[in-house]
Amino acid sequence: MEEHLFWIASRAAGAVALLTASAAVAVGLAQSLRVPPRVRGLKSAHEALSLATIAAIALHAVTLLGDGFLHPSVADLTIPFVSSYERLWTTLGILSAWALLALGLSYYARGRIGVARWRMLHRFTALAWLGAVAHSLGGGTDAGQAWFLAAVAIPAAPALALLLVRMTRRRPAPAARRQVSA
Repeated sequence: MEEHLFWIASRAAGAVALLTASAAVAVGLAQSLRVPPRVRGLKSAHEALSLATIAAIALHAVTLLGDGFLHPSVADLTIPFVSSYERLWTTLGILSAWALLALGLSYYARGRIGVARWRMLHRFTALAWLGAVAHSLGGGTDAGQAWFLAAVAIPAAPALALLLVRMTRRRPAPAARRQVSA
């Protein structure tokens, strides 16, 4: 057990990151779609889930440093294409992690960035989340196992459904939006 402790801890942290990221994306999309309308606390829940995701991603990477099988370096875990283990999936995970970190923390700099620019950038969070899901399904040691596929699908399905609604939803023309908000 001791020899696998870091690997098990990293898998657990990765699973938590996937769960919290899926929930954060779902809550964020629910807010933007106003589904359900006027639910108090969604903004706080979205922020807490986003911060929990960032912490779980960091723990996922840090615990891998102690893994006795992979023996990864800090560079292997933070720089795309450096790791020789499942290079494509590891790189996708690293890129997704950095994107989720930057996009999640950009909320605290939106005053400097500008709210309109921040909202446009924040839309890329869904792409980073999809990359993280693909990282889990492609590079995880449990990838392909029925129980793992179900464990990924359960939290990811609502977020994916809301993302599809968001992407296919017709937006009013700019003039119509001005009249509605006036």
